[in-house]
Amino acid sequence: MNPSEEKKYNRLIWVLSIVIPIAVAALFGIKIPNVERLGFLPPIYASINGVTALVLVLAVVQIKKGNRKYHERLMKLAMVLSASFLVMYIAYHMTSDATQYGGEGALKYVYYFVLVTHIVLSIAVIPFVLITFVRGISGQFTQHRRIAKYAFPLWLYVAISGVVVYLMISPYY
Repeated sequence: MNPSEEKKYNRLIWVLSIVIPIAVAALFGIKIPNVERLGFLPPIYASINGVTALVLVLAVVQIKKGNRKYHERLMKLAMVLSASFLVMYIAYHMTSDATQYGGEGALKYVYYFVLVTHIVLSIAVIPFVLITFVRGISGQFTQHRRIAKYAFPLWLYVAISGVVVYLMISPYY
């Protein structure tokens, strides 16, 4: 990739990294009137998070085996899964009020710790994932590996913690 293309992609990555969290936060405040609550979505998007975690692990296994083609396919699948999650997550929150966690004691602190770290890291991981992805598909493998060692555990934590948050709050829907 030439420097001008790289600069263009980096600009786009940073714009997306800022716009996505702001858009999600803004859309939380918007409720679509006269639309039935999409209560069937949380278990679906939680499952997508679980599948994303599995796909990420499989992708790392494949690249360690030297299977670049399968690694690339799995990473593209992980990107599609994450985008699908985001669309469903926004759709659910635009049609439903927030669910309050009803647990007590130590579990309540565990829930809020996992929730807060999940939210903060889901925002922080966006540029890591996008930069890693662009470097991989553009053949910049040395730079790709350098950032992937940070992007992978962050993205994996976000995917797994999303499932944990869902499992902990699901009794209160």
